[in-house]
Amino acid sequence: MTNNNLTTQLSKEFDTGNFKVGASCTKVICWYIVNIVFFRSGIMPLSNVLVWLLRIFGSTIGQDVRIKPHIQIKYPWKLTVGDYSWLGSCIIENLDQVTIGNHVCISQGAMLLTGNHNYNLQTFDLFTGQIILEDGVWICANSIICPGVTAESQSVLCVGSVANKSLKANCIYQGNPSQLVKKRKIIT
Repeated sequence: MTNNNLTTQLSKEFDTGNFKVGASCTKVICWYIVNIVFFRSGIMPLSNVLVWLLRIFGSTIGQDVRIKPHIQIKYPWKLTVGDYSWLGSCIIENLDQVTIGNHVCISQGAMLLTGNHNYNLQTFDLFTGQIILEDGVWICANSIICPGVTAESQSVLCVGSVANKSLKANCIYQGNPSQLVKKRKIIT
């Protein structure tokens, strides 16, 4: 099959699966503008203002949440964040629901990906899966959480690691793909 024929086939048969934007075109356009001006640009360093804007666009955000400048959030109406969580300058590509618990830390450069493509199909169909980060989870800098992953309570994904499977509670994971390296011991 030539490249031209493949392109034609992809455009005709590509399937977005269960993906729905979940908002009107007007809301999406307004969000893109607010996102570029206030979030991605870093012009607004005040976390309270960023939280307020996210709530206006449909996010459920708990109390005393910290959001750092330069964060990228695809669709705030598909984002829930618990109390006392910290979101660094990360990327939340939430084509599906992202639920972040209480006392969660997502460090700079981390990426939460709720969508991917099925490379086994010639049509390269889109699939999505929600991400759940339970209470006390730490997603370290430059790490990636893939679609459908749940990070159970107090789990840690180390710097530069990729979680393509769920992380068990109170465990530390590292590598690509991430592997359990040891139990987490929290000193009180």
